[in-house]
Amino acid sequence: MSEKVSLGKLSTGVQGLDVLLGGGLSEFSFNLIAGPPGSGKTTLAHQMMFALASGERRALFFTVLGEPPLKMLRYQQQYSFFDMAKVGTAVRYINLAEDLRAGDFSAVLARIMKEVEDFAPSLVFVDSFRSVAQTARSGNEGVADLQHFIQELGTRMTSWQATTFLIGEYLHGDAEASPIMTVADGMIALTPVHEENSVVRKMRVVKMRGQAHLNGSHTFRITDDGIRVYPRMLPPLAPDHHEGAPVDLATRRIPTGTPDLDTLLHGGLPQGHSMLVSGPSGCGKTILGTQFLREGARQGEKGVAVSFEKGTSRLRNADLAAMVESGDVEVIESRMIDLTVDELLDAMNEAIDRTGARRVVVDSLSELALYLAPEGRNQLRATVFQMLSSLAKRGVSVLVTMGLDDDFTQLRFSQSEVAYLTDAIVLMRFAESGGQLRRFISVVKVRGSGHSPDLRQFHIGDDGIHIDPASTGYEGVLHGLPIARGIA
Repeated sequence: MSEKVSLGKLSTGVQGLDVLLGGGLSEFSFNLIAGPPGSGKTTLAHQMMFALASGERRALFFTVLGEPPLKMLRYQQQYSFFDMAKVGTAVRYINLAEDLRAGDFSAVLARIMKEVEDFAPSLVFVDSFRSVAQTARSGNEGVADLQHFIQELGTRMTSWQATTFLIGEYLHGDAEASPIMTVADGMIALTPVHEENSVVRKMRVVKMRGQAHLNGSHTFRITDDGIRVYPRMLPPLAPDHHEGAPVDLATRRIPTGTPDLDTLLHGGLPQGHSMLVSGPSGCGKTILGTQFLREGARQGEKGVAVSFEKGTSRLRNADLAAMVESGDVEVIESRMIDLTVDELLDAMNEAIDRTGARRVVVDSLSELALYLAPEGRNQLRATVFQMLSSLAKRGVSVLVTMGLDDDFTQLRFSQSEVAYLTDAIVLMRFAESGGQLRRFISVVKVRGSGHSPDLRQFHIGDDGIHIDPASTGYEGVLHGLPIARGIA
């Protein structure tokens, strides 16, 4: 035998799941969907079934629970993927509760095979298969007969060229799960992770024979459309980031919308760079971000604004409201208190793809931390790294803001040691003089490029931020503060 056998792949119809599986489900495979109650097992099975079932590829769904299929269907109909037109023709439900109650595996297997012969399905689902295993423990067949039953079911389903799914509440330590996990070609584990007051659902492909799959746990959500998976991976490189792509550094500077800041940056922000704007509350970080988006609109570049705590009230900013109204900027807002970086990145990437955006403003990282689930909140540095890396690979220019405590005796650039993750840093500060709070701005770094070491006073007017010309008269204002010498 000199030719390799090529396994067919079935698209699951679950957004993000095919990526985890390595391209989809292997046709004619024997799969286990495992997880505790309420983790989404039955919903995942139904979503795949209705995506795959058709007149040519029919599906049998066996239920071995005490409740009738009608009750299960009542809830599954609430999802948008449910298609009543397929029920009875492309999808058929069979209740095995009575057959299982007798404890005779041979009779159960015979019933399954009879239904398979009559309906000739390409997809077979058994929910919940753990009920069969529990019957074996207390019945007269024993675990050995259970293993034989599983092997027979898998063999016969394969011979009928059916892709099979067993659904059960299994954990790795469950003794009765051992024969099932051994025979299964694929296993998908669903786990709700409960930390503090947040619950985040995770999905893991434990095994998938014959194909490379993504390891690790990946976030998923159950929405009105069903299950949506957020694979933990970076997007493809932007065209100009590929090896061998021509690089024209002379055209890579973009204006920030604040001309004097462009001067301090020696010509503007390098295209595709990320810039951190840090400073205490009220210093003008959001205004600087708005001017960055407004300049993009002037240049014909679409923008995406990621907003948190202030919500839609931020649109009282007339400039931003006008840009949203005209379609130059799309706003991403979240009010969830268990947000994950995977969901945020997915929303950002969708907005970038949909609009062709070249500029992104995230306002702010400090507020983002308030909305993250504990896992992301405790690893803010890793969260910011994943976000900035993803955006950098898309070739967009990013401005992120971060609030700092009002401390006039220390020179700090950010919280949680995230400053080194960005390509450029702009620091905004207050200083007290003559009964007034004055605002100052300085460029701390620009990776791969020179920049001005000047410290400049700036003012906020009705039309935005204006930076004063270079001056050496600030020493009296900033006497005794580290910022007088530490910025350069």
